[in-house]
Amino acid sequence: MKPLSIINRYIFREFLSPFIISLFFLTFVFLMMRIPEITNKVVNFNADMSSILLLMAYMLPRFMEFTIPMSVMIAILLTFMRMSGENELIALKGAGVSLYSLLPPVLIFSLAGVVLTSMVTIAGVPWGRLSLKNKTLELARSNMDMALQERQFNSELENVMIYISQVDMKTKKLTDVFIEDRRTKGVVSISIAPSGELIRSEGAIYTIRLFDGVINQVNEDEGSVNHIRFGNYDINIDLNDTGKGEVQTAKRLSEESLTDLIRMVKTGGTDDKLLRSALMQLHEKFSIPFACLSLGLLAFPLGVQSNSLQKSSGFGLGVFFFLLYYFFLAAGWSAGETGNFPPGIAMWLPDIIMGCAGIFLLVRNAKEKPVLMPVFLQKIITVLRTRILRRA
Repeated sequence: MKPLSIINRYIFREFLSPFIISLFFLTFVFLMMRIPEITNKVVNFNADMSSILLLMAYMLPRFMEFTIPMSVMIAILLTFMRMSGENELIALKGAGVSLYSLLPPVLIFSLAGVVLTSMVTIAGVPWGRLSLKNKTLELARSNMDMALQERQFNSELENVMIYISQVDMKTKKLTDVFIEDRRTKGVVSISIAPSGELIRSEGAIYTIRLFDGVINQVNEDEGSVNHIRFGNYDINIDLNDTGKGEVQTAKRLSEESLTDLIRMVKTGGTDDKLLRSALMQLHEKFSIPFACLSLGLLAFPLGVQSNSLQKSSGFGLGVFFFLLYYFFLAAGWSAGETGNFPPGIAMWLPDIIMGCAGIFLLVRNAKEKPVLMPVFLQKIITVLRTRILRRA
């Protein structure tokens, strides 16, 4: 029993290095995808470095929610690919060690990934999303330019929604402007103009001047509608009055804590769509962490079987199967939102599919009956291997 414990500890230690490298690399790649947005804030909105670092920190939990399961799978896959390629597995089999005996370190490492990812999904993601939203709102209220992002419905300013097709940050000229103003109680004013400009008056007071547009004013109390055409029309916005100087935003479901989601599900309500979305968010907080276990079980037999692949191909194989998992998860979200599937089944089905596939492959490999990969996947791996050999 002691030699087997030594082997299991050895395998567990081998998981750590590729896991850490994959986690840093994948998180960095996800973060780089948001660099254009961050650069835009630095260049056009004069955001200071501390604000930029905080925005990046608030984005990390959402990325790590997916990069941790990916890294768990890649670490297990690469470790057993290396052991298989260097004939370590053959030596262990020759010593009478079965594949089932090597399963404990895989399960322990996968469960550690489940715990780590659960901490991120339960505590980190809601905190990161809400903090990111509040920080963006704070920057928008400190600089009007932050609220004038192109081709987005910008609702950072309380009771004012702005949509602008194009913004010239140098001249402050605006193109195709849509503004919904609800600051007057009981009155909704919708202003539409083909052009406009942003004018800073004094301190935190800004004026959006519109040209040759129309105003549709709805009085909700009286039920009347006024249609007004104008040549020039000024909309004044005082950033100090917006939100009364404090950042107060309504939480979305993805920003709710675990206790709030449970309370919402227990109390129910008349809005079936909202209740269904809350159930899906609740199940997602646990189904994504358990992807570490299902993907780990899948990576184990794949690594044992893929002894002819190089590490770079193994990394791509791990990413491929995680993307397949994410495809099933996205399909589950779509089916759950439409009500075609119960939220629990929609969120847990990807884990069940990947876990069952892993168990099936493990049993086949343990019986020395390896399962051939699909033809299209074999072709992808062959192309990757050929390109790698050419570069070498």
